[in-house]
Amino acid sequence: MDYFVITSILVFLSAVFGYLNLRFFKLPNTIGLTLITILFTLAVFALSYFDDTLLEAERFIISKIDFKVVLLDIMLSFLLFAGALHTDLQKLKEQRWPVLVFATFGVLVSTFLVGTAVFYLLQLLGLNVNFIYCLLFGALISPTDPIAVLGILKKAGAPKKLEIKIVGESLFNDGVGVVVFLTIFGLASGSEPGFSLSSVLELFVVEVFGGILWGLFLGWLTYYFMKRIDDYNIEVIITLATVMTGTIVATHLHISAPLAMVVAGLMIGGNKTREQAMSKLTESYVDKFWELIDILLNTILFVLIGMEMLVLELNSTYIYAGLMAIPIALLCRYISLIIPVKLFQKRLDFVPNTTLIMTWGGLRGAISIALALGLTDSMERDLFLVITYIIVIFSILVQGLTVEKLIKKLSLKEG
Repeated sequence: MDYFVITSILVFLSAVFGYLNLRFFKLPNTIGLTLITILFTLAVFALSYFDDTLLEAERFIISKIDFKVVLLDIMLSFLLFAGALHTDLQKLKEQRWPVLVFATFGVLVSTFLVGTAVFYLLQLLGLNVNFIYCLLFGALISPTDPIAVLGILKKAGAPKKLEIKIVGESLFNDGVGVVVFLTIFGLASGSEPGFSLSSVLELFVVEVFGGILWGLFLGWLTYYFMKRIDDYNIEVIITLATVMTGTIVATHLHISAPLAMVVAGLMIGGNKTREQAMSKLTESYVDKFWELIDILLNTILFVLIGMEMLVLELNSTYIYAGLMAIPIALLCRYISLIIPVKLFQKRLDFVPNTTLIMTWGGLRGAISIALALGLTDSMERDLFLVITYIIVIFSILVQGLTVEKLIKKLSLKEG
C-alpha cells in the first residue's frame, strides 16, 4: 500500500467523519472529529471479535505513518502559518510581552513542575522512572496546541483581549516547547557527550532566536515579491513556497521551523502587507487558500489522533497514572501562569479570571502526542504515550466542550 492510497483513505475518512459531525453531532471540528474517530476505532475493536479484517487494515495504515514526522516536519509548519496569517497582528503587538512571558517562562516553569510532580506520582504507583524522563514528559505536555485552541475559542466567544493572549501564547509556546523537549532529549539520550549548561543554553537560543530571525526574513522576502506583482495565482503560490522552502531551510540550519512559520505568517497577514502588497482579490484568495489548507490538515490530524489508540499499550497502571496526571497538568499550568498574569494585570487591563480561563482553555493536542511518539523505549515511551494520550483526549473532549460554559458562567462572553 503506497502513500497515495494511505492519504486517500485518510482524506476519505476525514470527509465522512467531518460530514457526520456537521450533520448529526454539530460539535466544533476538533472535538467532533476526535470523538467520532475514537468511537469508530472502538467499533472496529468490537467488530474484531467476529472478524479482524478491518482492525488489521487500520493497524496497517497506522504502522505506515510516522505521526511524529508527519506532524512536526510537515503539517505543523502549514498549520501554524495558517493560524498566524489570520491572527490580528495589531492586537498581538499590544499583548506581546505577556504572550512572550507565557510562551517562555510559562513553558519552562510548567515543564519542571509537571516533571517533578509526575516523578513522585509514578513512585507512588511503584513505577521507578528516571527524573530526566519525567522532565521530558513535562516538556512535551506543557505547550498548549494552537490547532486545538483556535477553533474552539472562536466558538466559545471569549473576549478578544483574552482570546489573543491564549491564541498568541499557543502559536509561540509550541515552538518553544519543541525546543525545550529536544534540549532535554539530548541530555537524556546522552547523544551529545559534551552537553553542559552552556551548550544547552546555546542550543535553546540558536533554535528560538534563529527561528524568529528566519521568520522575519521570510516574511519580508514574501512581502517584497508580492508587492511587485498583481496576480493572485502567483501570489498564493509564493506564500506556499515560503512555507515549504522556509521549513526545509530551517530544518537544515537546526533552527525552529514552527517559530519561523508563526513569525512569517504574522508578517504576511499583518495590515501593512495586506494594504501594500495585496489587492482585495489577492487577499481574498490567499485567505481562502490557507483556510482550506488549515481545515483539510486539521481534519486529517484529528482523525489520526483518534486512530493512534491502536498503538497504545493499555496497561492498567499506565491508565491510572494518566488519569491522576490530568489534575497535575492543569494545576501546574495554573501555577505557571500566576506570576506572568500578576505582572501584567494592571498595566494591560486583564479580564477577570484570566488565569483560570487560560488554564482551562489551554488545550493539549497533537503536538504532545507527536513528541511522546518520538521517545525511545528506554525513556518509558509506552508509559508516557498512554499518559499523554489520556491528557490530550480529556483536554479536547472535556475542556473543549466546557470552556464555553465556563466563560459564560464567569460572565465573560462577548455580546
